Amino acid sequence: MTTVPRALIFDLDGTLLNTLEDLADSGNAALAALGLPRHEVDAYRMFVGLGVAELVQRMLPEQNRDEATLKRAGDLLMGEYKVRWKDKTRPYPGITEMLQSLLALGLPLCVLSNKPQAYTDITVSEFFPGFPFRFVRGSRPEVPNKPHPAGALALSGELGLMPGQIAFVGDSATDMKTARGAGMLPVGVLWGFRDAAELTGNGARHLIAAPADLLPLVVPPPLAPPLQNQG
Repeated sequence: MTTVPRALIFDLDGTLLNTLEDLADSGNAALAALGLPRHEVDAYRMFVGLGVAELVQRMLPEQNRDEATLKRAGDLLMGEYKVRWKDKTRPYPGITEMLQSLLALGLPLCVLSNKPQAYTDITVSEFFPGFPFRFVRGSRPEVPNKPHPAGALALSGELGLMPGQIAFVGDSATDMKTARGAGMLPVGVLWGFRDAAELTGNGARHLIAAPADLLPLVVPPPLAPPLQNQG
């Protein structure tokens, strides 16, 4: 992709919002209710990102991944998250300012998350009240979760843009694979749940260390001054 992006799609958890502690607290409460060992908060960095079903699978011990336990753990997890989802979750420093700067440039901004649609909606409304995201999409039964590119491509169509005109910004291999599969510009953020090696290893074209670092990627460079006549 050589053109300056004309729109951006953002992952939510680990990119716009630090949701890790609320997810970990909910998961550990579910495990405790099942009489199973809990995990350190940092362990959840590798558990999240592919949706609720995968989170439940990863947090359970291998010997406890039978169908009945998976269902029970999933129900417990969502019950706990229902009352914890905004206890410790906050936007990362600089995110709100970055979004306002992008909005001032007239760029359409979207969210694409593997969090269930209902929680994606309420989370965005709670932490970015009134912010005019063009589209906010979470996990829905009729659309495959990331890294399948279907959700990203659907947003491209709704925006009326070619995929190559869109930057996809996220913190994990899941997001970089989604961007690549959709033919979008993969931008990896270094403040989220995963590290630079995972992002570059899965196709990130740019890595940014702070939200403000995104702005130079979407602002056209100034035209070079005309050459002076040296004659």
